[in-house]
Amino acid sequence: MTTLNRRRFLQASALALGGGALMSTVAIPRAQALGAILGTVIDFSAGVPSASAIKAAGHMGAVRYVSKARASWMLGKPVTLAETTADAAAGLSVASIYQYGKEDTADWKGGAAGAAAHAAEAIALHVAAGGPTGRPIYVAIDDDPTKEQYTRLIKPYLQGFNVALSAAGYSMGVYGNYNTIDWCIQDGLGSFFWQHDWGSNGQIHPSTTIHQKAGLQEIIDGVTVDVNHVYASDWGQWTPGQAAPAASAPAASATVPTSQAATGGVDASQLQQISSYLPSEVSSIPMPSQEQINAAVRIAQALT
Repeated sequence: MTTLNRRRFLQASALALGGGALMSTVAIPRAQALGAILGTVIDFSAGVPSASAIKAAGHMGAVRYVSKARASWMLGKPVTLAETTADAAAGLSVASIYQYGKEDTADWKGGAAGAAAHAAEAIALHVAAGGPTGRPIYVAIDDDPTKEQYTRLIKPYLQGFNVALSAAGYSMGVYGNYNTIDWCIQDGLGSFFWQHDWGSNGQIHPSTTIHQKAGLQEIIDGVTVDVNHVYASDWGQWTPGQAAPAASAPAASATVPTSQAATGGVDASQLQQISSYLPSEVSSIPMPSQEQINAAVRIAQALT
């Protein structure tokens, strides 16, 4: 019987620190060069504008948080199934992003070890809101980091997050500034890129999928929202109950050394053990399917 314990889960999250034994089997198309702005999407955390108001304002949808609120005023976190269902009925789409901390409490400061808990919460809240597999979850680097910070903490954090997402059947997007996106591309991290302007020196990276232009805001239904320009037809969007487009859906598997591959699955008690790793606020939310968890088990065992 295969056992997935915290040590193995953290080892999976720290994969690339051990030399990159795991390689993705799927190439995800990304926006390779900036072209025409295809539309706008919004993001927000202070409240939730109605779907009809978002539609009336001319937006295609929203990028929404699959993370719990850090402060009491963040009434718009996390996204819910009721919200995404209403958006879909209005013809709007949603993309998912994970961010809890900021500045001194930035999520990435936990490095690879921190990614394990953050990824579990992101997946659980994405699933609870109706999010399908085969879609990216953006991971926020809401800073202007130095190259040393990127190499020592951000890169391991994103590598760990990417392993967890890939094992559960998702791909990874990155929210960051110009340099962060550029470094991620050099390291093969991320398939979708949402750029912010802090530290970008007025430049937009040519691989940007969504651009959050500094100071571009609106008030919709009494909620202040950021307005983002979309440069790719696939910006990571989804609607509840709808599978990902076949061309963009990553496989819930990865290449591992054959001699180390595991064949065992997990039973109900082990699924319960995995669920116990979730923060208490989301521990009751359904986990990914057993097939997806089995893939994570095989990856973790291959790395021991």
